[in-house]
Amino acid sequence: MGDYIVLVVSCIFVNNILLAQFLGNCPFLGTSKKMETALGMAMAVIFVLGLAGAITWVIDAYVLKKFGLEYLQTIAFILVIAALVQFVEMFLKKSIPGLYAGLGIFLPLITTNCAVFGVCVLNVQNELGFMESLVTSVAYAAGFGLALVLFAGLRERILLARVPRALQDTSIGLVTAGLIALSFMGFKGLV
Repeated sequence: MGDYIVLVVSCIFVNNILLAQFLGNCPFLGTSKKMETALGMAMAVIFVLGLAGAITWVIDAYVLKKFGLEYLQTIAFILVIAALVQFVEMFLKKSIPGLYAGLGIFLPLITTNCAVFGVCVLNVQNELGFMESLVTSVAYAAGFGLALVLFAGLRERILLARVPRALQDTSIGLVTAGLIALSFMGFKGLV
């Protein structure tokens, strides 16, 4: 149990997929202008990445490795992720159309989100077991969500501040993201 706690803390804070490994920056910058959109994207990524981590581990262990098809890993993983994103997209379109409209193009981009694909590949490359892979996937997704929500809160506050013209919009967003990443570096010696 203690190993899983260390794994969760490591994935969320120390090796945050966005702020330490710099994967998934496109939806991070694109969906963080409003808190509602950021929360929706965070929940979608947690769902997709949690399931994708488990399913890709099973496919890798019981299909690709068993039949010597490891070279098809990228295609298989992207197909799994794309199918899960389609499921999330259909669910949001029917259940929460406002969030679906708010996420816009960024929802289908989860399919090509390098954070989701990267975690699935990391799980296989680090030769994690099924439970470790599942815990890691959900923890990385939670770290993604945490960073996204923190960033969205700061971006909403920045809208109320006087920002020099040269730093407005994306520029101040990148500076802010860099400062958040620096603050997360304080967790490096934790685990």
